[in-house]
Amino acid sequence: MVSVSNNLSSIEVTNLDHLGIVAGLIDEIGLVEQINELVVEQPGEKVSPGHAVKAMILNGLGLFSSPLYLFPKFFEALPTEHLIGEGIQAEHLNDDRLGRVLDKLYLTGLEDIFLSIALKVIKQFSIGVESLHLDSSSLSVEGEYENTLIEEDKVEVNSELGEKLNPPQPIQITYGYSRDKRPDLKQFMVDLICSGDGDIPVFLRTGSGNESDQKVFPEIFKQFRNQVNFDSLMVADRALYTAENLKQMQDLKWLTRVPFRLKPAQALARQVKSSEMIPSMGPGYRYSIHTRTYGGIEQRWLVVESEERQKSDQKRIEKKIEKDRLEAEKQLRELYRQTYACVPDALQAVKKLEKKFKYHQISQIEAREEPDNNPDQAQIKIRANLEENLTLIEEEKQLAGRFILATNVLDEAELSPEKMLIEYKEQQSTERGFRFLKDPMFLADRIFLKSPERIQGMALIMGLCLLVYNLGQRELRSALVRRGEMVKNQLGKETNSPTLRWIFQQFQAVHLLKNRGENQVSNLTDERLNLLQLFPKPCQQYYLLV
Repeated sequence: MVSVSNNLSSIEVTNLDHLGIVAGLIDEIGLVEQINELVVEQPGEKVSPGHAVKAMILNGLGLFSSPLYLFPKFFEALPTEHLIGEGIQAEHLNDDRLGRVLDKLYLTGLEDIFLSIALKVIKQFSIGVESLHLDSSSLSVEGEYENTLIEEDKVEVNSELGEKLNPPQPIQITYGYSRDKRPDLKQFMVDLICSGDGDIPVFLRTGSGNESDQKVFPEIFKQFRNQVNFDSLMVADRALYTAENLKQMQDLKWLTRVPFRLKPAQALARQVKSSEMIPSMGPGYRYSIHTRTYGGIEQRWLVVESEERQKSDQKRIEKKIEKDRLEAEKQLRELYRQTYACVPDALQAVKKLEKKFKYHQISQIEAREEPDNNPDQAQIKIRANLEENLTLIEEEKQLAGRFILATNVLDEAELSPEKMLIEYKEQQSTERGFRFLKDPMFLADRIFLKSPERIQGMALIMGLCLLVYNLGQRELRSALVRRGEMVKNQLGKETNSPTLRWIFQQFQAVHLLKNRGENQVSNLTDERLNLLQLFPKPCQQYYLLV
């Protein structure tokens, strides 16, 4: 904050930037009011739970993030009262207050809070839920984690019946398969369901760092379906496809990928000739339709071939063959240096080594007897050639660029092959969500909270940031299409589908000026004014346009 004083006036200057758009989107969905309805607000609190959540979302979408203990510092240069609420100052947003709010969110039920807000957004903005996409990812953290909630905290749970509720069980921050390729760090899992319409997250769940997608995916779908009345197509990746999972989901409509670890899938994918496939309306794709029964469930399989993926897969296979060759040659040289007491021992060592190779095999094996210093003993050494396993390489190349989709929706009129392919490609909606959450500029990179409960609470905040961001982006793009307008992207080219982050960047150096109790916004160029017309009215209000 900058103060300019003279005999006539004292002007306070604070950075509004793009945060008025973020605050307006939060207001448009009524997030503060919803949080305060769900979470008990204690008498005399200067910052309600809803306003604390709003502050954390503003921080998370501020294009750079601050850990909780730097929150007051983050808001020092911002018009805190203007953005969050009357009477709220930067010093009120301290780590103690925000941490207590995270505790309350956890005890109230994080999944229920998120779903309640998401359902309101779906209804208010007419979000299409014909298809929903589930995926998971791991988020790495550092340090030790102990449960910190004390017994009296448990009475803060809001209950319509007024009784004390048992608190949820915290996740385990532990080691597991790391999507971040950081097996040295502990982690937790985030499961996300997004709509095919606008990538809007509709369900968020946190899990222990060592849990398996195969086990939890069907439970997540069933849990979600029991809480909503959507007759949606549930889309997930191949972790969903097991016989047991398919039996559990008989009452749901699903679409997933068939893993090639199943021999029938491999056999079918190799068997179908490219010339027999049907060209897709999507360029570069062709497919073949088949009926199969797996896990006792009748289903349609779609063998898909992608030209672009075929090229990349073949390059990847060549790299793997080369890597395997270099390692095999190294191991073979080690074998040459070894000596054995007899020929059977030497041949056994060759067989054992060959099992380590995937794309190569050992041929022309020759066991040579070499004299030892002791004339009564001899040493056996091996010489051999290394050859490519042409049969296996050819089998893998046959699968290059191919994958199989499966669905229990048997009626092509309800779910055509073209629609199956489109819906599966939309699985990227959750992948885009995880890229957003893991962006170094975002809060996820600053996870430092020292208890599983607060980490889970922060995961809710991250999910709400994603919801607000994707909703704003959807509304922006819809307004451009509706009005037949375009804006320039980063490359100066006109587009009707810009990223919201790019629009945010256009609002840098927008300031709120306060002079004798009167507010004024500076640096609102014609371009910025036009952009603000694409957002809901609450966004415009923060720039004093309404």
